[in-house]
Amino acid sequence: MDFARLWDRVTSVQPDPPPWLVWGTAAVALLAVAVRPVWLRARTVVTIAHEGGHGLTALLTRRRLSGIRLHSDTSGLTVSSGRPTGPGMVLTAAAGYPAPSLLGLGGAALLAAGRITALLWIGTALLAVMLPALRNLFGVAAVLATGGAFVAVSWYGTAEWQGAFAYLGVWFLLLAGVRPMLELWAARRRRGGAPGSDADQLARLTGVPGALWLLAFLAVALVCLGLGAAWLLPR
Repeated sequence: MDFARLWDRVTSVQPDPPPWLVWGTAAVALLAVAVRPVWLRARTVVTIAHEGGHGLTALLTRRRLSGIRLHSDTSGLTVSSGRPTGPGMVLTAAAGYPAPSLLGLGGAALLAAGRITALLWIGTALLAVMLPALRNLFGVAAVLATGGAFVAVSWYGTAEWQGAFAYLGVWFLLLAGVRPMLELWAARRRRGGAPGSDADQLARLTGVPGALWLLAFLAVALVCLGLGAAWLLPR
């Protein structure tokens, strides 16, 4: 396939999927987030987006990205070097929790414009860019498996399968962006704080209480979910 044909394929506009597909993928995504055994497996996708948000923001703020680790318990760690305080460090620490919701909102905008194939290719590209920063085997395997699903669906899937995969992924990011904040809020109430969390790290960096940072993250997630749903749901 030459470049012109490939470009036409990526940038082409696909017809809107049937309403049952939109509602059906939303229901499946909601179940994946709400049912704990499923969530404990699917949460790795959220961790990829979360740590990717830290890593990208570190690079954009001219910090040196040392590496990203993704763990089988769905936790993750992004290490960057540079000034230990200041706007760059604050932005890097703040980027993780909103990242899944913002990615979901961007995906919803693409789907609303009929750019299903473009969404699949952009997702593949983002995962490919993340690969060199990974520093453990599980992280590499998780990103390769996720990227492999994107590639397989975009190359071999029918239009219906591509639409279902894209809508399911976007719904999942929008809905899953909310749950980590609720989990962190519950952990803070049980333990009186979560010193290793992004919210508490930001509290130490800025003097703003961690609870307020957590509320800000939750507000971003809910706004993204509301806007994304308005764009995705059939009228």
